Amino acid sequence: MAIDVVIRRKFEAGKADALAPLIVKMRSLATVQPGYISGETFRLIDPPEESEFLVVSVWRSVEDWKRWLHSSERTAIQQEIDALTRTETEYRIYESLVGGIIPKLSA
Repeated sequence: MAIDVVIRRKFEAGKADALAPLIVKMRSLATVQPGYISGETFRLIDPPEESEFLVVSVWRSVEDWKRWLHSSERTAIQQEIDALTRTETEYRIYESLVGGIIPKLSA
């Protein structure tokens, strides 16, 4: 079953111009990795005083994602990102609820 990976990167104001090319480079490399399905990259606009990029990518499996996560290519770029943001990147892995959420009805 496919999984969604949500990545949050908070950063100081004024760092977006230096950070964005690294995120674009990483995403470009991700698109050719085995198991990569799709992805989107977002920049937080509200609240305006906070600076954050959000990446949502879809992978065939957790194993495919973890292979990319721990690859030397990705690790090198992530180190550059960490040096700019000086904060920990947050990762969350989600799976789809097959059939949606079924409400429990009381008797």
